[in-house]
Amino acid sequence: MTDKNLPPEPTAFAHVSDWVFDLDNTLYPRSIDLFSQIDRKMTDYVRELLGLDHDAARGIQKKYYRDHGTTLQGLMLNHGVDPNDFLEKVHDIDYSWVKPDPALGAAIRALPGRKFIFTNGDTPHAERTARALGILDHFDDIFDIIAADFMPKPAPETYGRFLDKHGVRKEQAAMFEDLPRNLLAPHQLGMRTVLIVPSNLDVVLDEVWEHEGKDGAHIHHVTDDLASFLKAITD
Repeated sequence: MTDKNLPPEPTAFAHVSDWVFDLDNTLYPRSIDLFSQIDRKMTDYVRELLGLDHDAARGIQKKYYRDHGTTLQGLMLNHGVDPNDFLEKVHDIDYSWVKPDPALGAAIRALPGRKFIFTNGDTPHAERTARALGILDHFDDIFDIIAADFMPKPAPETYGRFLDKHGVRKEQAAMFEDLPRNLLAPHQLGMRTVLIVPSNLDVVLDEVWEHEGKDGAHIHHVTDDLASFLKAITD
């Protein structure tokens, strides 16, 4: 059995012409902790919307996230919130936490074919984050939650919508994600799958369930260093 944690053989990706990357905790390491700002703002949004205390609001926020793929989807279904209002407020954060990553930029630029960001966030957030990393210009397009008609990963139909919009041939695509459950549909479609894990799980784990399935057969490769992993493909 192949060790998923070993550097990839270039031949494993020789067929790939479309490279698809999640954004948060994937294109930047979880240790940067940028998403914690969004997380707090989502809790505040739920607290103010429903008139709850912090702990109760956070409990609902996390329940909706787990049950529906995003907190937003749960709020839309259960409370009829305006998604644009939610997205604007929770992404009003400090992007100075994200620093340029020249090694990642060079590795992405060297990949043959098209590159996409596929995120459950919105395009402005993806653009600001990728710009801070110095990698925005290396991507052909961003597929966000609005393009997905607010149906988030891991819903299989959302991946189908992405593939159809961009004419991606699923057997020639690779998906990079930090959540194991978001790689189930890509694997079933025939895509090569790569799980991005934190470099120190004991320190950064928040929601343990997020990492359920990390040893599943639907994950082909595992890495805690995206830039080095990508460089190994093209070397």
